[in-house]
Amino acid sequence: MVSESDRRRSPSRWLRIGIPLLLVLVWIAGGGVGGPYFGKVGEVSTNDQASFLPESAESTQVQNRLSDFTGGDTIPAVVVIEGDSALDDDELAAISDVVDEIAAVEGVGEVSPAIPSEDGDAVQIFVPIDSESPVREVVGEVRDVLSAQLDDGLTAWVTGAAGFTADLAAGFLGIDGLLLLVALAAVFVILIIVYRSPLLPVLVLMTSVFALCVALLTVWWLAKAEIVVLNGQVQGILFILVIGAATDYALLYVARYRESIARGLSRWPAVIESWKGAWEPIVASGGTVIAGLLCLLLSDLASNRALGPIASIGIAFAMLSALTFLPALLALFGRAAFWPFIPKTASAELPEDLTQPVRGLWARQARFVSRHARATWIASTLVLLVAAVGAVQLKADGVASSDLVLGASESRDGQDVLAQHFSAGSGSPLYVIVAEDDMTAAVTVLTESDGVDSLAVTAQDAASGQVGLELEDGEVVFTVAGPPGAAAPEPTVSEGDVMLVATLADEVDSIEAEETVRELRAAFTAELGEGAALVGGTTAIDVDTNDTSTRDRTVIIPVILVVILLILMLLLRSILAPVLLILSVILSFGAALGVSALVFNEVLGFPGADPAVPLYGFVFLVALGVDYNIFLMARVREESLVHGTRRGILRGLVATGGVITSAGLVLAATFAALGVIPILFLAQIAFIVAFGVLLDTFVVRSLLVPALSYDIGRAIWWPSKLSRFDGPAASEADRNEADAVTAGATRRSLRRG
Repeated sequence: MVSESDRRRSPSRWLRIGIPLLLVLVWIAGGGVGGPYFGKVGEVSTNDQASFLPESAESTQVQNRLSDFTGGDTIPAVVVIEGDSALDDDELAAISDVVDEIAAVEGVGEVSPAIPSEDGDAVQIFVPIDSESPVREVVGEVRDVLSAQLDDGLTAWVTGAAGFTADLAAGFLGIDGLLLLVALAAVFVILIIVYRSPLLPVLVLMTSVFALCVALLTVWWLAKAEIVVLNGQVQGILFILVIGAATDYALLYVARYRESIARGLSRWPAVIESWKGAWEPIVASGGTVIAGLLCLLLSDLASNRALGPIASIGIAFAMLSALTFLPALLALFGRAAFWPFIPKTASAELPEDLTQPVRGLWARQARFVSRHARATWIASTLVLLVAAVGAVQLKADGVASSDLVLGASESRDGQDVLAQHFSAGSGSPLYVIVAEDDMTAAVTVLTESDGVDSLAVTAQDAASGQVGLELEDGEVVFTVAGPPGAAAPEPTVSEGDVMLVATLADEVDSIEAEETVRELRAAFTAELGEGAALVGGTTAIDVDTNDTSTRDRTVIIPVILVVILLILMLLLRSILAPVLLILSVILSFGAALGVSALVFNEVLGFPGADPAVPLYGFVFLVALGVDYNIFLMARVREESLVHGTRRGILRGLVATGGVITSAGLVLAATFAALGVIPILFLAQIAFIVAFGVLLDTFVVRSLLVPALSYDIGRAIWWPSKLSRFDGPAASEADRNEADAVTAGATRRSLRRG
């Protein structure tokens, strides 16, 4: 019953309806404006790997100067055409006509003539594509020309850097539609099972979808202004992270609201009381995730730096939606949101003594923890440690560009065909910028390398833009096609430098090619001095990307741990509990990585992983894993202040068991949805995070943390006052026990007397 004083303090009926209605309209307006931007993401996103590297990287410096030597900034594509047998004159003439058709495609630069292979079974055509053009569309048009114009008996592939970029971009096409559809469908099914209500899942999903719409609207304009770099990888993670996090926060609020309704409160008091109980853990959880994500700003890779603020914006709107939009919806719908299973009063009551036989899944779980606390946390720790051993088997030192796209890839197939008939590195050479005076020394280093197949130097006056060269008796000799004695075009000189073009003997995205780049850089440093020769090109970009990712991993992970530890200390007013929570999440991450390595290597047969995979997995699992520990321990602390630590742990476990399990299933399902995008990186992140979240939900949060905390007792809150004063109820129990002991001692003394 509402008292007279409460009734006077309660806002008028118009405000109780008007405030929620206004909030709902504001969110609907934001979602209405942001919704159409799902179809516009391609306008502000890029999948060019070179644009992600720091300005200090050698390959970036070379990339920035390419136009000085070639006269334009282009991305190379290679067309390889193969016949059923040796190509005859008619087929070669038909191919020449196709070359003219390709040259007419908008966005294509000066196309080379068809270059026959030594075996005569194939030709290759170099097709430069303007870097300012939409690469995927231009490559698609080139492929259409080849498909329409080539005679029967000829098969063509478009490969090279532009071909791989186009295939990678095509792999991200399902993000706007398929990914969202799968993620939302999975969440909806889980919510239907959890709540057995047709309306409440819709309200929760509205909270997530509108948060994503407004977040995307904000991110789109930031990318448009070139404040952040948006690519398909970041976009997919943003979608999944917002849907999963907003749903998790909504579930926590709904659980509080359900408790209030079950205690008989009407809709407005229930909304207010639920908000008071939910805002702190939601803000703490969201703040922890945001803090972890913002640590990515320390990265040298633009793609990692972009994910930090972009994903943080998504989490901020997820929190805001769960704390404003959802309460407004529940204030309007009230108990009807739970129809047909309206919460009953008994459902809000926790058993007084959870150490005795009880009913209910989580009540029985609490009793199990109380009876076998030490054995439970030791066994859980050992299982996680054994699983974590497998983490050393994770091959996270980079993968070939041809392996980034799962399933069919024309570029990958074309690269294999190219390697059968030409130098394996054709089409994507190394570029070496060196002072003109040092050209002879640089050519000497290159010709002595087993990994280099042929050499040229850029010359804008040459028909192909390059002049071949060789080393004879320690002197550079230009090789010129044409009559004997023909003069060679002069190499292009820019700021006193020339650019050598080296065709590799190995496929450009192979480990052997990357090793050649490292050896050449070391040789140039030894011969010419530090920074005297700059090595760039596709393979060098891969090397610099992998090295930068490894550096980021080493720097960022410790920073994230320290930041999250400090946040937990502030939230729990303790030192010991946060340290133990961080250790539990690290252990869980190691176990998830170990199991993932086994699955990737032995079950799925993946070729390896990008060095950024462990970093991304750590960011999401540690930040999100701590989320569930915050949900649990914030409630445990609340209960401990009233009932004492050990009873508070059991009551907190029962109170949060259902909501955290539901949230874990939702988050695992949303991240698993990333697996529908045929990109190796996203598939690996999907498995690591989904499995890790389930591990956190069902092992760490349900067994390890409660059992360890119960075994330690009130010392878990050290050095706060709660570690010395264990709550009013506990103090009363201690006094009763002390009185009983004193009375017994008195009776024994009287008997002896």
